[in-house]
Amino acid sequence: MIRSVVFDMGQVLIRYEPDRYIRELGVSEEDGALLREQVFRSLEWTQMDWGELTDAEAADSICTRLPERLHAAARKLVLSWEQPILPVPGMEALLRELKEAGYGIYLLSNASFRQREYWPSIPGAELFDGGVISCEEGCVKPERGIYEALLERYGLAAAECFFVDDLPVNVQGARRCGMAGAVFRGSVDELRVHMREAGIGVAAPEPRGGDKMLK
Repeated sequence: MIRSVVFDMGQVLIRYEPDRYIRELGVSEEDGALLREQVFRSLEWTQMDWGELTDAEAADSICTRLPERLHAAARKLVLSWEQPILPVPGMEALLRELKEAGYGIYLLSNASFRQREYWPSIPGAELFDGGVISCEEGCVKPERGIYEALLERYGLAAAECFFVDDLPVNVQGARRCGMAGAVFRGSVDELRVHMREAGIGVAAPEPRGGDKMLK
């Protein structure tokens, strides 16, 4: 019986779209490609998730490889990529429904130290009973240790947890630890179906057009 639902953050609770962040800077296509490679595909971006670098240290390191004209843009991408926060449509309502039904709600995210700063601004954050972020654990999904850290810290039984992540490899990591789970592909309606199949008491998606109500 599922008693707790564990959520990833980026592309599950909020949108995480590096290409859009770069476009909004108004830089040239060439500079955009350089920023994409040197910021979002950098070793430093991974090191932030591991807790090996602070966000400010990562920004400083990245700027050493970029022309000065792109330093401000790179720092903005590292230090405020989430502004403005764009929630995934329908997710807050699902969180509230789960909470009202008595389920525990937890976060398990690969994220940097700055996550604690913007987390309270994410719609529905106040509903969470706890969470684990990678930078504070020194390990990242899909490593077994980060799932076990969550289970141990909050006294959760793996068989009573349902894990939601946008990356199949991370869901597989949860399953290897004994959790049920589903890959989130952008549709809360689809997620509701997966949850109901796992026995979680959430409402079926609203019928659309000629579709029949799911039982």
